[in-house]
Amino acid sequence: MAFFKRLGFYLIGLSIGIVFLTIFLKNKSEERGVEFCYFPNCRTLQDIRSKPMNYSDDVKALLNNQQLDSTKMAHFLHEGDVDFKNSDTESKPCKTYIIKAGIGEKTGIMTVKNCTDSVLIEKVEL
Repeated sequence: MAFFKRLGFYLIGLSIGIVFLTIFLKNKSEERGVEFCYFPNCRTLQDIRSKPMNYSDDVKALLNNQQLDSTKMAHFLHEGDVDFKNSDTESKPCKTYIIKAGIGEKTGIMTVKNCTDSVLIEKVEL
C-alpha cells in the first residue's frame, strides 16, 4: 500500500512540474522569439537568417522582374531543407549550401554562400 501512495505522490509532482515547465517555455519563446534549434537543418537556416544578406546579379534580376519576392525568399529560409549531401560545408571562409523548398507544385533551389560576416544568395531556381 505504501508503494502506491508514493507512486501517486510522484505522479502528481511530475504532472505539476511538466505543466509549469510547459507554461514557462511557451511564454519564454513567445516573448523573446526564441527558437529551439537542435537539428543541423534548423541551425544552418537560423545562422543564415541572422546575417546581412547580399544578392548576386542573377538574383537581383529576378527580384527586379518580380519573378522572386520577399515572401518566397523567407519561405526558403524558414521552411527550406538544406541538402547537405550536395552542399560544400568544408570550404573556407565561405560555406556553400543548397536549400530546397516547395513553392506551389514546384521545388525551388537556392544556392547560398554563408560567410562569417554576411550571406550571399548566388542563385535561385524556381
